[in-house]
Amino acid sequence: MKQLLDKLTSRGSASLDDTELLTLLLGEGGEQAAARRLAERLLEYYDGALARLGRDPLPRLRMVEGMGQRRAARIAAAAELGRRILQAQAAETTTLVTSDDVIRLFRPELEQLDHEECWAVYLSSSNRIIERQRISQGGVQGTVVDHRLIVKRALELLATQLILVHNHPSGSAEASEPDRMLTARIAQAAALFDIRLLDHIIVARAGSFSFRSAGLL
Repeated sequence: MKQLLDKLTSRGSASLDDTELLTLLLGEGGEQAAARRLAERLLEYYDGALARLGRDPLPRLRMVEGMGQRRAARIAAAAELGRRILQAQAAETTTLVTSDDVIRLFRPELEQLDHEECWAVYLSSSNRIIERQRISQGGVQGTVVDHRLIVKRALELLATQLILVHNHPSGSAEASEPDRMLTARIAQAAALFDIRLLDHIIVARAGSFSFRSAGLL
């Protein structure tokens, strides 16, 4: 392990490739060779997809030969710590300029959910975030959103713009017909009070979908 630790200390953690990082997490004592073989098996099991590795629960991680409870727990803890760091960084965001900004803000929070949630982000005319609020929570197939409550809150906050965000637990980010109908209702209701719906973004494991980028807003 000393060689990897020296590399991390002198060149930083970014200098380590995926196998080396996992080797450090999985290693015990000075058994670098055994830990590296296990790291390679783990990456092979997940076809090199770190995102899948980070999503899987402890029992699935333990299915990899040689993992055991302690090593699997170490990987799960590292993945959760990474998610929490991303959430903390996203929470520091004060302005939104592009759809990518919105996706970076919400992906750490919504991507892993096994149920659907819908959020509204209320903005000033200069794109400063006034408030972000979860407006509904449902099941795997969908959630009920009341467009009147969304507009009511925008008026209370004196927001001039808003963005709608929800997730698709199924993994596909493609907008459904109910998604399109909801977007149209909210845009029309908000426009009555000179409030602009800037975008409706769908976050999923397979990607994301922006109504604005798709020319639907």
